[in-house]
Amino acid sequence: MTEKIAVLGAGSWGSILANLLDENGNDVRLWSNSEAQAAELNDHHTNQHYVPDFHYSESLTAYTDLAAALDGVAAVLFVVPTKAIRSVAQQVAAVLQQTHQKPIIIHASKGLELETHKRLSQVLAEEIPADLRQAIVVLSGPSHAEEVAKRDITLITAASEDTKAATFVQQLFMNDYFRIYTNNDVIGVELGAALKNIIALGAGALHGLGYGDDAKAALMTRGLAEISRLGVALGAQPLTFIGLSGVGDLIVTATSVHSRNWRAGNELGSGQDLKTVIETMGMVIEGIPSTKAAYELAQQQSIEMPITEAIYDVLYNNADIKQVIPQLMRREGKPELQ
Repeated sequence: MTEKIAVLGAGSWGSILANLLDENGNDVRLWSNSEAQAAELNDHHTNQHYVPDFHYSESLTAYTDLAAALDGVAAVLFVVPTKAIRSVAQQVAAVLQQTHQKPIIIHASKGLELETHKRLSQVLAEEIPADLRQAIVVLSGPSHAEEVAKRDITLITAASEDTKAATFVQQLFMNDYFRIYTNNDVIGVELGAALKNIIALGAGALHGLGYGDDAKAALMTRGLAEISRLGVALGAQPLTFIGLSGVGDLIVTATSVHSRNWRAGNELGSGQDLKTVIETMGMVIEGIPSTKAAYELAQQQSIEMPITEAIYDVLYNNADIKQVIPQLMRREGKPELQ
C-alpha cells in the first residue's frame, strides 16, 4: 500500500515515524516550523538535536510550507507537542477548506489539553470539522523513537471509533519490526498515553532518590490503578489499561532512560529544581502539564489519585519530594482492589 502522507512535527517521534512510513514505500512529507531543521533534514538527512547520529531516508522530504506538505495527502499525522495541537489543527483546517481535501486524521501525541482537560482527539475534532476529514485515529503504545530508529521490535495500538480507518492506519505502519493492533476505545488509549507520563515522573524521582525495584514496582502498580480509576470514570474500557497503551506504555516510560519524563523525575529526585530540569531537557516534558490536568480532572470527578496528587504538590506547590513519599506510605490502610 502506497499513500501520500503528511507528518506534522519533526521532533524525535515525528521524524522517526515519517522515516518508517517512507521506508514502507509511502510518499511522506515531514512538516517542521523550523527552516534550519528542514534544511538539515533535506541536505544532510539528519536531525541531530532530536535523534543524534541517525541517517534518514534520502527520499524523505521536509517542508516548512504547510499547504505544500498537505497537498493531495490521504492522511495527516500530528506529532506536535500537546500545547500546539489546537493551533496547528486550525492551520490544517484552513488549508483543507481551500483545497477541499478530506484526509484521515491521525495523532501520535500524548497528553491532555491543559486549560480544557480535553483529549487530543477531541481537540482535533473541534478544530477540523467533519466535512474536512474522515475519521480520527489515535496511535499510541510502548515506543521510543531511539529504538524504532534501530528497528527494534515495537508493538503499538491504532484506536478509532471507525474500524475501517483504524485498519487503514494499521496497514500503513506495519512491517517486520513495527506491529499495530486496532482498538475502538479511544478514551482509554488516549488517557493511558497521557497519564502514564505522570507515573514515569514519579518512577524517575524514586531512582534519583536512591530507591530500588520494590519501590518502582509499587509505584507502577498503584499508578496503573489510579489511571484505570480515572479512565473508567471518564468512559474508558477497563481492559484497555492492561493492554499496549496502558500497562505496556507505562512499563516502557517508567523504566527507560530514553523517557524524558523518567529523566526529568530522576533529576528532580537527585536534587535539581524544576526550572532547571525544564530548561536543560531541551524537549517537551509532557508529564508536567498532564499532572496538572489529571489532578484537576480527579478533583472534578471525585476520584482518589494519591500518587498524582503527591506529584502535583511537588511540581506546583513546591512540596519537598523527600516528604511526600512517607506521607503516601502512612495513609490509612485500604483493600487493594478498591
